[in-house]
Amino acid sequence: MSHQVRLRLLPSARCLFDEAIHVKVAGLKSGQVVTLRARTTDERGTAFHSAAVYRANGSGELDLRRDAALCGTYEGVEPMGLLWSMRAAVPFKYFHWTKAPSPLVVRFSVHDGVDVEEEERGGAVAEATNERVLMGEGVIREVVDLGKCNGVLFTPPGEGPFPGVLDLSPFASEKRGSLLANKGFVVLTLAVFYGKPTDVKYVELDRFQQALRFLQQHAKVGSDGLGVIGRCKGGDIALSLAAFVPGVRAVVWINACSANIGAPLHYRGQEVLSSLTLDLSKIIPTPDGANIVKYGAGDPDSEENRTSLIPIEKATADFLLLASEDGLNFDCRNYMESMAARLRRAGKQNVETVCYPRAGHHLEPPYGPHCYSGVHGFLRIPVLWGGEPRAHGHAEVLAWKKVEDFFRNRLSCPHTNTKAKL
Repeated sequence: MSHQVRLRLLPSARCLFDEAIHVKVAGLKSGQVVTLRARTTDERGTAFHSAAVYRANGSGELDLRRDAALCGTYEGVEPMGLLWSMRAAVPFKYFHWTKAPSPLVVRFSVHDGVDVEEEERGGAVAEATNERVLMGEGVIREVVDLGKCNGVLFTPPGEGPFPGVLDLSPFASEKRGSLLANKGFVVLTLAVFYGKPTDVKYVELDRFQQALRFLQQHAKVGSDGLGVIGRCKGGDIALSLAAFVPGVRAVVWINACSANIGAPLHYRGQEVLSSLTLDLSKIIPTPDGANIVKYGAGDPDSEENRTSLIPIEKATADFLLLASEDGLNFDCRNYMESMAARLRRAGKQNVETVCYPRAGHHLEPPYGPHCYSGVHGFLRIPVLWGGEPRAHGHAEVLAWKKVEDFFRNRLSCPHTNTKAKL
């Protein structure tokens, strides 16, 4: 290890997961060509890496906010490129980091010359470690018994009252909920599926209504309605809650379906929505062994699927609909535009839509690796999720700010601006 070369992560090597860092290198030779690398391992043991080649300026310095990468897993001026361009060492792997108490550890290093292959050829001349934390100081995490399943509750520091948000994911994940709690929201995270999805004969909306009631009765939650956020299957459950259950004030729908999909939806002991038809023969296999499932779902607006279409016209909530143009799981842009048109035909102006060009299906809080492919949680086959890494990484930054602003504006409470720090 060279004592002359210095790699710095500013303002601190420890930060919240959704915060940007400023990467700087000093002590290089004038015009020296070096490779910067980042490596991490997710909670399932899958390794992810990125690498980019830079040329130092006349003073022997690099500043990733100023200097352009010449080649590697990304090119150009991309201050956070080493994070969003990380990719798995093996194909069809999703980046799993779902447990809030553990920080993600990313190891940055500087190597002399051009060294962008997965396996490093030479030793590092400088190294630094970045800890990316999901829970800020004072945020409380507790497991909540909701009867048939457990949820995880995140409460920000302070007496409150705070806005309440129900965070729905297809499978258990605490990332989004814990990060929203850092911003001053009481968040209950809940998985749609708590067993094998293939074993599910129907989904009970009552279970999610129970979660809403838990939030409504929480001592630190304000009384001005609740927010619900969901991506993929969590997104259509969020729409159904707004349509059938009172008390929902704001809904964020991310890359989901406009109809109920996967299994019939039951509420109060009766089927209220059938499941959208699927035609598996329309799944497109690709040469690399993955599949494009986007075209396998039926048309939610067709007469055939009328009984699966979620009646969002009945809702009094405000809607933020976020769609990725290049997502390959659903035809989300068309779903989004159709829902907005239905709401406006019903005389409602309570909907905002955003479409992100060249972004893929997994639109999550920013600065994690872009997930282009993986194993489908329901179909259990390798699929393409879509998206171009640079555009997707930028879209996550914009979408995450949009989500925070939307909830902050729609769920007003005296202490909404309380934020947790490290």
